[in-house]
Amino acid sequence: MHRFLASLLCAATVTLAPIVAGATPLVARVDIASQTMTVYQDGKPTFEWPVSTARPGKVTPRGTWTAQWLSKHHRSSRYNNAPMPFAIFFNGNYAIHGTDQINRLGRPASAGCVRLHPDHAAKLFAMTRDVGLSNMQVVIVN
Repeated sequence: MHRFLASLLCAATVTLAPIVAGATPLVARVDIASQTMTVYQDGKPTFEWPVSTARPGKVTPRGTWTAQWLSKHHRSSRYNNAPMPFAIFFNGNYAIHGTDQINRLGRPASAGCVRLHPDHAAKLFAMTRDVGLSNMQVVIVN
């Protein structure tokens, strides 16, 4: 019986190793329906924060991306030089970033980016910098 269990455990380890090894160390999962972001570190939910995504008439893209670039003190070239602190760009001009409109978090209010409280944006920015862009994934659903 012990040999059977040992063989089963060995087979499971060999089968699941590529899946575990391929897991992204840092994932920011944005749920548009609930206007929340859940941050996962090594597959474990670590933080849940309110966000603002696209207001009516605008679009926050759904899908999965790898972080592309970081800009700590970014300002929008499209929207009147609006501050976008701790920006993590993931799809062209779309980014996760801090906002000074904290009272609007938890409901759609942006032009398409994912807005966070500046403290949360700073935390996610630092986490992304620590793990590296290729190890940070943005997932947007609903």
